[in-house]
Amino acid sequence: MEKFVIEGGVPLSGTIVPAGNKNGALPVLAACLLTDDEVILRNVPRINDVEAMALLLESLGARVRWLGEQEVAVDASTVDSHEVDRELAERIRASFLLAGPLLARFGRAYMPPPGGDVIGRRRLDPHLDAFRALGATVRHGHDIELEAPALGLRNCDFLMDEPSVMGTENALMAAALTPGPTVIRNAASEPHVQDLARMLVAMGASIDGIGSNVMTVHGTTSLRGCTHTIAPDHIEIGSFMALAGVTGGELIVKDTVPQDLRMIRLVFDRLGLRSEQRGAEVIVPGRQELVVRNDLGDYMPKVEDGPWPAFPADLTSIALALATQAAGSVIIHEKMFENRLFFTDKLQLMGAAITICDPHRAIVVGPRQLHAARLESPDIRAGMAMLIAALCAEGLTEIGNIRQIDRGYERIDERLRQLGARIERVDDVPAHV
Repeated sequence: MEKFVIEGGVPLSGTIVPAGNKNGALPVLAACLLTDDEVILRNVPRINDVEAMALLLESLGARVRWLGEQEVAVDASTVDSHEVDRELAERIRASFLLAGPLLARFGRAYMPPPGGDVIGRRRLDPHLDAFRALGATVRHGHDIELEAPALGLRNCDFLMDEPSVMGTENALMAAALTPGPTVIRNAASEPHVQDLARMLVAMGASIDGIGSNVMTVHGTTSLRGCTHTIAPDHIEIGSFMALAGVTGGELIVKDTVPQDLRMIRLVFDRLGLRSEQRGAEVIVPGRQELVVRNDLGDYMPKVEDGPWPAFPADLTSIALALATQAAGSVIIHEKMFENRLFFTDKLQLMGAAITICDPHRAIVVGPRQLHAARLESPDIRAGMAMLIAALCAEGLTEIGNIRQIDRGYERIDERLRQLGARIERVDDVPAHV
């Protein structure tokens, strides 16, 4: 086991290029199962979750070759199994993204329960409803077995009961290899869903309504290989913007997709963090005085997440950490996951003024000078929120269980050091009794 040791109080300044979108890389890797042709993916983040998905593909019989630091080739012509490895599936939630491609191409999929962050209930029902609408038989106990009819899946028009991101991605992949038009209503439209749709188009499907909540997939009997570049990670960009804000540094983020950042920049501006968009670059000016902007009538403002284009749920923890350093009060309303805010006791230990109202809401009063503490990361985004707190705190903070952070952020300690952070990765040796 390893831990981070961080000395806070140093402004993070410089230029950074964001990694490829973690939540985009996982479904496009799964989509490689839809064709016998080789698929080449570029700008792939080398993080633990991606490595786990690559191992899952190999366990099914696919050949996965890294061509460079961020470039991978996947050949699924040798896939000879429709049963997903149980131990590997327990590593990541995204293991369930293999269900749609396996079902559509091979007519069967045997899926153990997926793993991932424990941030609250994450339903599989939208996935299964989509498969049933496409004509599949669903059997479930502890595991889930999917089977297509003898003539294969059939195109359909169905309404999702919630705009599930992974459910939409599974539906898109299955529909792409199902002849005829399939209409997906109340679909998720996050940037990584759009990225997957664009890849499926490059593979030979036709998709109308990309970026909206109604998509029509004109599927085909076979898909071809392609070369696809994964879009930059808007969640990582938001995380680095917050890091610069709380430490007072000046940061330039290159190669962004401006439309993916509009709501993030709007919400951060409400928390007092100004930013500028110049072409594909985002600039966070240094030495900002963070002041929460109250609503009209001097009412306390609220930061709340929701389906795209609302504020991303994966940045709720980041916004909360940013709010601890902003003058004023704000309600953080995490609508989607009832356990997301349960890491805040760690920030309270460091001196943050946070009141938990219920599992979904917290009031943050700032600014508060934070102090060093010994912390454990419970999930990816909480781990980054702790890093943000540690980098503006007094003294040496230790963060354990950093494999959680590594699941979502590529070489985060090395990249932070390039911006001036004092952070080291060391062995976390347990004390002997």
